[in-house]
This record gives sequence, C-alpha cells and structure tokens, in this order.
Amino acid sequence: MSIDWSKLGFAYMDTNSHIRYTWRNGKWSDGELIREPYLKMHIAATALHYGQAAFEGLKVFRGKNGVVSAFRPYENARRLQASARRNCMAEVPEELFMDALRRVVKDNMDFVPPYGTGASMYVRPLLIGTGAQIGVNAADEYTFIVMVMPVGAYYKGGLQPVRALVIDDFDRAAPYGTGTVKLGGNYGAALLPHKIANDKGFPVDLYLDSVERKYIEEFGTSNFIAIDAKGAYVTPKSHSVLPSVTNNGLKTLAAHLGMKVEERQIAFDEISSFQEIAACGTAVVITPVNEIVRGDQVIRVGPREGCGPILQNLYNNYTAIQWAEAPDPFGWLEAI
Repeated sequence: MSIDWSKLGFAYMDTNSHIRYTWRNGKWSDGELIREPYLKMHIAATALHYGQAAFEGLKVFRGKNGVVSAFRPYENARRLQASARRNCMAEVPEELFMDALRRVVKDNMDFVPPYGTGASMYVRPLLIGTGAQIGVNAADEYTFIVMVMPVGAYYKGGLQPVRALVIDDFDRAAPYGTGTVKLGGNYGAALLPHKIANDKGFPVDLYLDSVERKYIEEFGTSNFIAIDAKGAYVTPKSHSVLPSVTNNGLKTLAAHLGMKVEERQIAFDEISSFQEIAACGTAVVITPVNEIVRGDQVIRVGPREGCGPILQNLYNNYTAIQWAEAPDPFGWLEAI
C-alpha cells in the first residue's frame, strides 16, 4: 500500500475493512469485520422507505507522541443515541460504539496518516433500519456500521475565508422537527438549496429561523459561530440546530481561555456588528466566513484574507490538542 498523504482530499477511500453489528430480537450481535464495502439488505428496509438512518462523523489522529487516539468519541456515541431515540431506532450502547471504533481502527491502522502530514482518519458510524416494513412503522432489525478512511487537511495553506448565501426559500428543519439530531433525511432536504448556493458561487449556505426569518440558525452542514464586538464567543440557541461536537468543544475551550461564551438567539441584523464569523464542524474545525449575502444585501465581516485572530487562536489551541501537541486538560483524546 502506498498513499501520498499530501494529496488526500475529503473523499471516500477503500480500506481493509468496516465493522458491522446487527440488532435482532432485542439484542446486538458481536460485530464482524467485513472486507468488501457493500451491504445486502431487504428491498423493504425502513432505511430506504421511511428514512430510518442516522450517522456520525469523528476523527482519529496519530499524535506527536506517536499515540493513535480518537477525538471525543463518547460525544458522538451519545448523539447517535439521541438520533436513534428520535427516529424510533435501536440505540447503540456506548460500550458497543467504542468496541466498534477500536476494532475497526486497529484493523485499519495502516490507514491512519503519519503525524506531520496534516491528514487524519475520518470515522463514519452509520445506523440504519434494515428490517422489512411496508406500513409506516419502525423496523424490527437494525444494522450498525463503522467505516474509516484517511482524509487530507482541508486547508493546506492556512484557514481561508468563504462567502455564504442566506437561504430564504427553503428550511433546513422545522422548529420542533428533527434538526437537533443527525438523521440522513435532514441532509437530503438540504441538497437542493446547497446546490443552488454552490451554482451561484457560494461554498456555504446559511439558514434563518423558519417562522420569522429573523434569527440565525446554522449553515447547511455546520454550526454558526461568531466573535462579537466585545470579544465574546456567540452561537445560536434554537430547537432546530444540531448540537455540534466541534462547537461544544470550541465553547469549552473558549471559556477555558477566559472568553465569555453566549448561546442565545442571534438576530440576522447583528451580523454586521461581529468581528469574526465562521462555520464549525468535524471536517475543518473552523471555516472563516467573511461575506454573507442575502438578496441585494452584502455584509462583509473580518479580514479579506485568512482568519481573524480570535478564531485563529481557538483553532490553533483546538487542533494542538487533537495532535497531542499540547496538554489535553479536558480528557478529549481516547487512545486506541
């Protein structure tokens, strides 16, 4: 096996195996490492008909100390459980989630990129209803899969800002719908508006609340974060925003560094008063946003090039923990 780690993007790659567990008659199987990347399922599986599909995303790093560690995996395990409860699916116990993670990473250790390349291993846990059901009901069988693949550094020349388009004609999620959990259907609903934004030259799309179109919700695939005029870290509080593991970590880190942290309703009219704005998520950690467009309105925030100093400092401290380049005061790294 020969991989040019410097040329990796954020894309699927075949590896040695994925791991698969099946839930039947009220209990999970012991799990099996599967070599071929295909799944045979019933044509009446609820994942195909009624959207019983939930997933997660996390990363594994080969640290400066040589230790291979997963970053905050228990947070992903708990969020997957919340998604399962909301979608009437069998919950994956934390210990089973961690067993799957350890076994599949160990079987694919050669695909964990070396320290210093900027590349890491992306982990995609997937929970789907595979039992046959024609009536609108939950399945009687579920499959839990964990796949892994190496991915490259998203930004190879430092954090670069992007433009965002406000989506007024679509809703990502209803106020009391499924926006707070990570279901496949949420992303299906966002594909068309995301394409519209991309076709207009905007890498990211921003959603406002679906009732008044007045308050910021989140970007199409990431939480919204900002630094206000007084240097506080602010992020929206909403019934339809996904609780981001990365946002949670950045809030914790910001407070640890002495910053004020506010989770509250954020009016769209506040945007022009912010020093810095970004999208945050597993793939990139922080994506600076320096321009937000809504119709004829163009709002420019932060530097034209690179990242603002406050978010850059948060990014540097956060990634230093991921790569074991700095102490981990929060116990976020879980050695494999």
